[in-house]
Amino acid sequence: MNIFLAILFSILLPFCNYLIYKTFQLCGYNTKNFVDTVFSKGLASGNKNKLVLTKRMLRLIILHMLICASLLFCSYLLLFDARLKLLNTVVIYLFSPVLLMLAHIIILPIELLIKQTYIKRAKSKLKKKNPKIIGITGSFGKTSTKNILASILEKSFKVCKTPLNYNTEMGLTKTILEKLDDEDFLIAEMGARHKGDIKKLCEIACPDYVIITSVGEQHLETFGSLQTIEETKSEIITFSQKNAPIFINCDTLSSNRIYEKCKKNKFATCRFQTYAYATDINYNSEGSAFTLNIEGHKVKCKTLLLGRCNIDNIVTASALAYYLGVSLEDIVSAIKKLEPTAHRLELIQNNTVCVLDDAYNSNLVGAKEALNVLSTFKGRKIVVTPGFVEMGKEESTTNFKLGTMIADVADYVIVMNELNKNYILSGLISHNFDNEKIFFATTREEQKELLTKLTCENAVILFENDLPDNYK
Repeated sequence: MNIFLAILFSILLPFCNYLIYKTFQLCGYNTKNFVDTVFSKGLASGNKNKLVLTKRMLRLIILHMLICASLLFCSYLLLFDARLKLLNTVVIYLFSPVLLMLAHIIILPIELLIKQTYIKRAKSKLKKKNPKIIGITGSFGKTSTKNILASILEKSFKVCKTPLNYNTEMGLTKTILEKLDDEDFLIAEMGARHKGDIKKLCEIACPDYVIITSVGEQHLETFGSLQTIEETKSEIITFSQKNAPIFINCDTLSSNRIYEKCKKNKFATCRFQTYAYATDINYNSEGSAFTLNIEGHKVKCKTLLLGRCNIDNIVTASALAYYLGVSLEDIVSAIKKLEPTAHRLELIQNNTVCVLDDAYNSNLVGAKEALNVLSTFKGRKIVVTPGFVEMGKEESTTNFKLGTMIADVADYVIVMNELNKNYILSGLISHNFDNEKIFFATTREEQKELLTKLTCENAVILFENDLPDNYK
């Protein structure tokens, strides 16, 4: 009977610990982040994210189960009082998060060995296939620029790119091992949350060409300062090939500082009278029109993509494509056929309502542009936002500014984040926004109910940023 109960409770462990596993995964398998999240925000109980049963996660769950099962078996064999057995079972379940971190520490050397094995295989394949490597990093616009560049280059070359936002060591490694064949170019999106992250990616795939998108205050919680962000993004310059051309979107002060310090063959974009820039910009609910200027040449362009940020991404991608020999005619043709990247100022229309979906990893600069686009629409304007996180000491100031900007454009606001709501509310009120038009929701269901009440014919809804379940 004792053995049966111990087995039963062991089998139930993964189901009872689902939220613990999901939270640990959302925290990037980082014990410090996990502890901070659990104590400050609780477990990731929302339904936006699901537990992804990767091989790593399965190994961790199995080891965690074995540790808990061993403790249960020992207690059931050594304890004779039924109440003590029950108490011990409850204690083991309560200490599951601690036991999960213990399992992580035990298995970490094995995971690192597995990781290095995959990286070694990826490097070997990359050497054999020998594509030209384009590395793309920056704070904002990496994925959009990558997708735009791939679409333009496909006019003249065979291209492999990292899918979705696969911008980590294992994401890049998986792309090389599973997707790279005989393409001319590998476009590698390179993300970072800590100093040294870009260097590690360059050690896997050393870029022959580099794009640095807009750089600014993103992930300040882990970077600590804007200077560290600039230094980290500059790693792609240091660790790219010796003669690699560097294309830098110079639309921010940080990007300009990186450009000025760069000693390699460099090209500035998106600033007036640089190597490539846009003029005569117009956009409406049907898309954008602008004049693309590259190295003294001018061409008229139209695209379904909305917002100045997207146009800057197009300009920077076009600059490198032109440098690589793609004709202006092909560039213009590719720009016209560009599809919006999901959740990045993506326009979704139905018969009565327009949705501007800018939910992915937004920032203050992007939010300003999204609100500028929203202001061009007619009808009731509704903004749904949780504000910005991972901003460190700047979190209150940034979300206050967001509130002021929303107040100047929106008719109604739904705030989705408990942590930021007071900062956003203060910003709204400081610009005399009507209190009766400000609403708060903590779940998707509450949000849906509010939108049902507020939406009318010809309404426009802007979803500005979204947060994973480990943020409340």
